[in-house]
Amino acid sequence: MNKPLGKWCDQCAIGTGCRAYDVRPGECRDFLCGFLTLRELDEGWRPSTARLLICFEDVSHRTIFVHVDPARSDAWTRAPYYAKLKEWARRAVAGRGQVIVKIGVRSIVILPDRDVDLGPVGDDELIATQESRSASGVVLNVIKLKRSDPRAAFILPPQHRTGIALD
Repeated sequence: MNKPLGKWCDQCAIGTGCRAYDVRPGECRDFLCGFLTLRELDEGWRPSTARLLICFEDVSHRTIFVHVDPARSDAWTRAPYYAKLKEWARRAVAGRGQVIVKIGVRSIVILPDRDVDLGPVGDDELIATQESRSASGVVLNVIKLKRSDPRAAFILPPQHRTGIALD
């Protein structure tokens, strides 16, 4: 939309809605807000109330993004939101997905047992969850990777790879 991340759109009338709703761009028309699509969310999850915007990486819903109003950066940690994010994290891990809280460019990955603050994540980076074995079982680790990193070939579908040698 050609606007800085974490900033209101020029057409947003804060507290009211979109001033250009009838002629809004395709990106806005195609956007599916989690509040409107997830039956399990009640009125308390309305973005103007929760200060959270739930969206998905793609139609598979494997990655859930929780965009937080930077003016209320702790909104995601409050009840009932945090408990639901932890529930989603348990389901996401089982399905090889992720729950990622975004506060501007800062990313925090919600895991069932902890939250991992990765700090700023650039457009040229992606977030990967790795499994390792320990004496107490499987341990999840989260890392940032450049999209050009050869390890990204195991994460990204071919149309999203840049600079990765596949031969």
